[in-house]
Amino acid sequence: MTNETPLAAAARLSHRPLLTTLGAKIQPAHTALLVIDMQNDFCADGGMVARGGRDVASAHAVAEALPLLIATARDAGVLIIFVRNAYSTTGNIYLSDAWLEQAGRKQGGGYTLYPCCEPGSWGAEFAGAIRPEATDPVVTKHRYSAFHNTDLETILRAKAIRTLVLTGVTTDVCVGSTARDGFMRDYYVVVSSDGTAAYSREDHDATLRNIDRFFGEITTIETLATHWAPNCEG
Repeated sequence: MTNETPLAAAARLSHRPLLTTLGAKIQPAHTALLVIDMQNDFCADGGMVARGGRDVASAHAVAEALPLLIATARDAGVLIIFVRNAYSTTGNIYLSDAWLEQAGRKQGGGYTLYPCCEPGSWGAEFAGAIRPEATDPVVTKHRYSAFHNTDLETILRAKAIRTLVLTGVTTDVCVGSTARDGFMRDYYVVVSSDGTAAYSREDHDATLRNIDRFFGEITTIETLATHWAPNCEG
């Protein structure tokens, strides 16, 4: 019987030093804060999701909470990447038959009766006070994961990013899909429990438990802000 701990064995097997604490993982020099899908169609009254009959209160609360975290991360030198969807278009160049069939059965009119994140529309705009600055990368996607057929990984590799801090909506769909894909690409994944939201608490909590078990670490906005505050040594 060995006395070696699992984490010690992991360190022995790794080809480079492990990042074993939250502070080490989210050092600004190798961390990107991803702000995922914080768009009116997903977060605002009158957006596609609300028109389909779902409660967007938790998404709206995240839209109010994130600007301060974004500002703190920016001041600390964290790379901030805004991720947005573009789904509905004139002539429908993005939505497949499989996507539309699923939407027709389960999305309450979203993507079909009501357009979703149509470029140039109010629904596609970032919600509330969330706005990228001129030098912030903005990644546009057409499916749930921020990695799927986008330039996200090119940006991350060019900046030597090791850790992804995920915020936005929804925890169980686009955030969760991005967390899985990020981990599969060998990034450390950190998800803010109160910087993300789903349209039911059950779905939100279940996804966070799954991510914590298999794909990354769960933390809070306050903890992130504390680590990124001036004079914090991690």
